[in-house]
Amino acid sequence: MEMHQVRYFLAVARLLNFTRAAEECNVTQPSLTRAIKQLEAELGGDLFRRERPAAQLTELGQRMHPLLQQCYDAALGARSLASSFKSGEVGALRIALTHSIDLALLIPHLEQIKRQFNQLEFRFLRGNSREVAEYLKKGEAELGIAAEIDESWDRLDVWPLFTEDFELVVRKDHHLADRDKVEIDDLRTEQLLSRTYCEHRNRISDGLREHGLDIDRSHEVCSERDLIELVQADIGVAMMPHTSPVPETLKRTMITGLDARRTVHLYGVAGRQRTAVASAVMRMLRGADWRAIAG
Repeated sequence: MEMHQVRYFLAVARLLNFTRAAEECNVTQPSLTRAIKQLEAELGGDLFRRERPAAQLTELGQRMHPLLQQCYDAALGARSLASSFKSGEVGALRIALTHSIDLALLIPHLEQIKRQFNQLEFRFLRGNSREVAEYLKKGEAELGIAAEIDESWDRLDVWPLFTEDFELVVRKDHHLADRDKVEIDDLRTEQLLSRTYCEHRNRISDGLREHGLDIDRSHEVCSERDLIELVQADIGVAMMPHTSPVPETLKRTMITGLDARRTVHLYGVAGRQRTAVASAVMRMLRGADWRAIAG
């Protein structure tokens, strides 16, 4: 089935006249008639009764009309969308983030990029570091943001954005909340919450073990939201990156004696053509001044 056949059919169905339909479609009547006969042969039956003074839709033609109209409209919509993308009127951004990255970090840049395009479509993908790497490799995402990706694929481009500390987060009425700094020894009697979705989980756990803390007693948590609720309920204390948002009911405190830092990176695929939106966002993120955010 060719789209010009569908277009001719819709014209005849609307005008109920082969001659006028041919004039509207800017083709000769024999060409239009031949195209409709070919369509009828593919569909297995007549679509029109050739009567005078007007053609009439057959039962098959009446049933096929809404389907062919939908098919034609979808084709026009796809062509229009493709043209808009090519001209830059419409943009799309597919970006993958690990669970430990707060989307709020991107909001100022996304608001800025929205002003550059009449229409903008976002697709955000979440996963662990391995899943983010797979999104990039398969082309499901153009850009990735993670603290660290455990992937040796030689086509990954990597740009560091900022480095930040991990801080102790406790409830405001916790006995450690009134301190500007806490020592690692102050955590020996605390119930720790382990962020299983964090790329630096093992590194932090190893550092705590080196100081003699019993990490095996920690509660494992698989989402930031659950972690916040558990800290608010005073079920445990947590180590969170500086850029992770916490409600006013909680207090951040610096930890001394523990090397707990992470660098957040931007990832792309070398040699793969990027959309105009992805290229613009990449330039924004690499050129941004992250010092105020990273602390």
